[in-house]
Amino acid sequence: MIFKNRILREFNMNDNSILKTFIILVFALLLIIIISFCIFGIFNVKKDVMFNGIYIKGINVSGLSKEDSKKVVYSHIEKNMPDDILLVYEDYETSISIEQIEASFKIDEAVEKAYELGKADNFFIDTITAIKLLISNINVEPSLEYNSKSLDYLIENISSKLPDTVKQSSYYIEGKNLIITKGKEGPVVVTDELKRIIMKKIVDLSYSKEKINMPTVIKQPDKVDLKKIRNEIYKEQKNAYYTANPRMVYAEVNGVDFNESIDTVQKRLDESENECVVPLKITVPEVTINDLGMEAFPNKLSTFSTKYSSNADRTTNLKIAASKINGAVIMPGEEFSYNKVVGERTIAAGYKNAKIFSEGQIIDGLGGGICQISSTLYNAAVYANLEIISRRNHQFVTSYLPAGRDATVVYGSTDFKFKNNRNYPIKIVAVVSKGVATMEIYGLKEENEYQVEIESKVISSIPYKTVYQSKTGKRKGSVIQKGSNGCKTKTYKILKINGREVERELLSTDTYNAVNRIIAK
Repeated sequence: MIFKNRILREFNMNDNSILKTFIILVFALLLIIIISFCIFGIFNVKKDVMFNGIYIKGINVSGLSKEDSKKVVYSHIEKNMPDDILLVYEDYETSISIEQIEASFKIDEAVEKAYELGKADNFFIDTITAIKLLISNINVEPSLEYNSKSLDYLIENISSKLPDTVKQSSYYIEGKNLIITKGKEGPVVVTDELKRIIMKKIVDLSYSKEKINMPTVIKQPDKVDLKKIRNEIYKEQKNAYYTANPRMVYAEVNGVDFNESIDTVQKRLDESENECVVPLKITVPEVTINDLGMEAFPNKLSTFSTKYSSNADRTTNLKIAASKINGAVIMPGEEFSYNKVVGERTIAAGYKNAKIFSEGQIIDGLGGGICQISSTLYNAAVYANLEIISRRNHQFVTSYLPAGRDATVVYGSTDFKFKNNRNYPIKIVAVVSKGVATMEIYGLKEENEYQVEIESKVISSIPYKTVYQSKTGKRKGSVIQKGSNGCKTKTYKILKINGREVERELLSTDTYNAVNRIIAK
């Protein structure tokens, strides 16, 4: 019994010693952790540099100052962010420049965000953050900003130039007939999807390594709405006249209406294959604008000319288009549509085959050359300070105008439109003669009339490529087509009063592809 009690006393004493030792060790360990924590915090928190384990756009900026971090990240993005985003659809290639969509990363904002990590003005929290960064790195991704409207416009422009793109139904008046041309289905770019792809490629800087396939869908042309067309063309006959005080001119209006019922026209349209001719009832007024003479339009607001070659067929096309425009009067607030005034370019209308650009090559095409008339008129409209509603550049730089100054037209898909935003009607005089196409716009000068200048700047050049074609019938090594560089441009309209600039408006940002140099293989 005595022996048993002694053993228990010794056991209890040993047990207490072990417990005390354990407590001392735990306390010592905690003290070491706290001291280490404090030492780590003292040496890391409040440093005027990035904490270890911080990345910006995947670049390690640990231990760098804010300025050095900016330099490193800017350099990385500049190196890996080329000027152009290459887009393809089957054999068609084009590009969008980063500058055109004003795309840029908010690097300064990202650097500030990264720098603030671990600097919460709380020693305990900041030290914990520093430890977490050592264990698990963090990447701060700078946000991307861009001009969404510019990108939408560029994609829409590209979509309109796709091979065999959708052709919308349209109409124009030829003599005493209304010509309705049926549309044709074709591919169009899925804008939102392409924007999403482009933005993702820019964010991960991968667009330089590949060409982006443009997502497309087959779109049906809008259904022909005869009631809407009738409402748009219907006019009551009015004689032309003008008043001296206040000076105002009122152009004549031909009475226009369908010469058949809408049901009859609908049946005719349903039975037609591509084109439907609808007879019109035209009532001609007794007094026309020509009877009033140029007194009704006392001031020349602008004039612009371009030179053309002596090719007979191309000259014929220019003269036909100009004759349709000559004498056109646009009332205040009224829009001028080139395609509706000039009409479809057909053999029946007298158009000839002449040189056009198509998919990177110069080929013969019906109505070739009439874009020179739309381009000449575009410049005259800008110089008259008229509002440009719709205008697109050619795929390639033209021979008759510098880059940024042209206006391409394609019947059924691409139109040139402007609006008479002046307070007085305007009249267009179009002349094609002796190698010069001239557009003059007449009207009434306003009290504070601006002097207008156009300035086009080439932002960058796009070098042409040399390609080889077999089965051309040409001797090997002979040049089938000369190459020429493309470019990117910005074009401005400058308004001046007494020679002093008062306003500068960006008219367009355009991209012109290079024309490939083709050699027989």
